[in-house]
Amino acid sequence: MRFVTTIIIGAGQSGLAMSRHLTARSIDHVVLERGEVANSWRTERWDSLRLLTPNWQTRLPGYAYSGDDPDGFMTMPEVVRFLQRYARVSCAPIATGARVTRVRQQEGGYEVETNLGPWRCRKLAIATGACNLASIPSLSAGLPGKVDSLTPLQYRNPTLLPDGGVMIVGASASGIQLAREVRAAGRRVVLCVGEHVRMPRTYRGRDIQWWMDVIGAMDVRYDTMIEDIERARRLPSLQLIGTPERATVDLNSLRKAGIELAGRLVGLVDGKAQFSGSLANHCALADLKMNRLLASIDDWVNASGLARQFSAPHRFEPTDVGSETRLSLDLIDAGIGSVIWATGYRPDYSWLDVPVLDGKGASVTMAGSFPHRECMSWACHLCAGANRPSLMERATMLRISPLT
Repeated sequence: MRFVTTIIIGAGQSGLAMSRHLTARSIDHVVLERGEVANSWRTERWDSLRLLTPNWQTRLPGYAYSGDDPDGFMTMPEVVRFLQRYARVSCAPIATGARVTRVRQQEGGYEVETNLGPWRCRKLAIATGACNLASIPSLSAGLPGKVDSLTPLQYRNPTLLPDGGVMIVGASASGIQLAREVRAAGRRVVLCVGEHVRMPRTYRGRDIQWWMDVIGAMDVRYDTMIEDIERARRLPSLQLIGTPERATVDLNSLRKAGIELAGRLVGLVDGKAQFSGSLANHCALADLKMNRLLASIDDWVNASGLARQFSAPHRFEPTDVGSETRLSLDLIDAGIGSVIWATGYRPDYSWLDVPVLDGKGASVTMAGSFPHRECMSWACHLCAGANRPSLMERATMLRISPLT
């Protein structure tokens, strides 16, 4: 049995960042990776996917994007190469092909069982990600046998889908991207829309991620939130897509492209999909929240005295769902050949035999730490918020930095 002070499980961005910090502190450790570096980015993403964050925002401790397209969006092969380079320059001690099958607490630390043999450690960092398994609603059991069922983890491109139309359940980041791509391939697409977060790609000449960074929206700590923290964790991802043209993709643009909008999927009975009648209300609420964010951006610009550096404020057209919305659809009669469940993801802790999970198998963490002091989740808290300038410092930098 091999021993190290710390074991990191997962060689993605979080695991590699944690390794960099431990190396800087001369703490011996090993990174156990089930496949290769950036394994999920290699094997569990569709072909056309790009990061939703611009390249300038791609940065890890001691390492950042240095190419000639800071406002572009990395493809998946580019993400893999970025993480591979980071692993090399960081000299991360990675054991590839080491699939963890069980972790249990032992006196003075943990025993980690893998397909390559056991390890012992005093400290454990779990960096296996939050998107290991697709969250598929139980109502999927009512899907007709003739209709194929898959998730974004399995989808690769439209040519590999069964013949016929496609119903996509979920209209957050994954759902709108897949709907756009499948429709562009000439397929009929029905998009089931529930709660969502509408967001423009750019506003007043800057990427929306730039705005959220500079106004401090990304600095909000979990312990300062007034809302229920558990609800905040369940909020849908932003309706964003990364494209070379920095396109804004929302329900209006999808509808103009010929995609049929339906309400949240609430049932599958006798081959018929049943939809909620709340589509218009969900869209109105998403529009309201987006406009609140845009107003906060305008307030920051005015308070900073920088209005002349940006284009004038404006608002986007309200979401138009049409005068009548569908409440049901016979999947077979409509020629639907497949359903893609873009309904979110969840982590997989089936191998973790340590009392740090709740009754639903989810991790009980606060600021990245488990109740067990020697066990950390995601390894993110060491990587976030470091060396971030104040709002006043950001305003000062804006005055002297060129706009791109």
